[in-house]
Amino acid sequence: MSALTVDDRARYRAKPSVLDALKSPRMLTREVLAGLVVGLALIPEAIAFSVIAGVDPKVGLFSSFIMAVSIAFLGGRPAMVTAATGAVALVIAPVAPTYGMDYFIATVILAGVFQVILGVLGVAKLMRFIPRSVMVGFVNALAIFVFSSQFPQLIDVPWLVYPLVALGILVMIVMPRITKIVPAPLVSVIIVTAVVLTMGITVPTVGDQGELPRSLPSLFLPDIPWTWETFGIIAPFALGVALVGLMESLLTAKLVDEITDTHSNKTRESWAQGVANMLSGFFGGMGGCAVIGQTMIGVKASGARTRISTFCAGVFLFVLVVVFGDFVGTIPMAALVAVMVMVAIGAFDWHSVKPSTLKRMPKSETFVMIATVALVLLTHNLAIGVVGGVLVASVLFVRRVAHFASVSRVVSSAGDSVTYAVTGELFFASSNDLTTLFSYSDDPSRVIVDLSRSHVWDASTVAALDAIETKYAAMGKTVEIVGMNDASQRMR
Repeated sequence: MSALTVDDRARYRAKPSVLDALKSPRMLTREVLAGLVVGLALIPEAIAFSVIAGVDPKVGLFSSFIMAVSIAFLGGRPAMVTAATGAVALVIAPVAPTYGMDYFIATVILAGVFQVILGVLGVAKLMRFIPRSVMVGFVNALAIFVFSSQFPQLIDVPWLVYPLVALGILVMIVMPRITKIVPAPLVSVIIVTAVVLTMGITVPTVGDQGELPRSLPSLFLPDIPWTWETFGIIAPFALGVALVGLMESLLTAKLVDEITDTHSNKTRESWAQGVANMLSGFFGGMGGCAVIGQTMIGVKASGARTRISTFCAGVFLFVLVVVFGDFVGTIPMAALVAVMVMVAIGAFDWHSVKPSTLKRMPKSETFVMIATVALVLLTHNLAIGVVGGVLVASVLFVRRVAHFASVSRVVSSAGDSVTYAVTGELFFASSNDLTTLFSYSDDPSRVIVDLSRSHVWDASTVAALDAIETKYAAMGKTVEIVGMNDASQRMR
């Protein structure tokens, strides 16, 4: 990796910084309270993702704690939260039931190694190739995912769950109008919990989701044969985790960049995700990546802006489940469902589906956005949705650009030569029809092909030009290609 320049350091410098927060009691309070809210929201998610991955709930909780704390120091995007996630859980789910826990942990560690390698190789630079329409589709699909993931907590439950959820949502709507010093989600959780405890209401609680750990995580070294056969078993799963985790993390980082109007170091974030996964594995965790729902709770709902909030989220998560596990277990799931519903509503890009926007935007952009959302929802895999969206956008772009190439024919006054002026970008899509735009038999003996207003991009175009020359040569006519720029000349 090349060293960062002075301009790069200034660009990636966190605003506000940790030091700024430490100097401001108001800002520090906001960061700490945001961390508390996120820590609470991580608990049921980590337990649920552990179930998906086929491991004990403690594994997901320890993983979330270790990854949040480590990424707070190592990550390239301040205020973004990394923890156990559903995307990673789905990819790694077959490992533990089929091969055992040792292979599972080895897979997590190897995934971290892959991410470090990809980060060092600069895979984050590929983010520039993700179109805006795919990004909007990613955000909207995630918002739908976050919202729909709350359905299990709203189906076949006591009827009192519904007014409690409504109360929590109402508090989060009204609270910001009163004060923004204390995060509205935290106030909502406290009020809903207080109502349930004081009135003795029986509704599903956090404690019903799974057993909370009672001790510190310990070092875990997988007991597996270190052979190529073992590598062949775990490598495909590890690579899947690495790619899905990096993609979700980098897209989430880009989203936070837009919300906070700041820059993040994507390369640093990439290898930091790998280190966090390795640490998670060595302490018996399931691995993960950036979690957009909890990140939005911290950044958008609670106003978090620094690494302090991420660090506090990890610490509070650990303290809450280990020290105050009995109390945390009494928090009604309705309180957390209300928070996640508001996060989903806030994360969805409503502007993208407004009739005025749909009317103004090119149909291809809207189609790419819808295709991305549809692929994510059909596959339940964010990576497949994003890659599919990029492919759809690429095909539509190529199709659109292919029509920009045109050819005009001008015969000289003496009638002894003809000039074909080619305009536009010449690549495989546009050059395929290039050979059909010449009047071979009707042209005089001297043919001039003027490329001064075009550019040759690939071998397909070179082959097309060669075919034109060959066809004219077979008729005893000469072809002169003029006006090629230096880059196009090198292709010839």
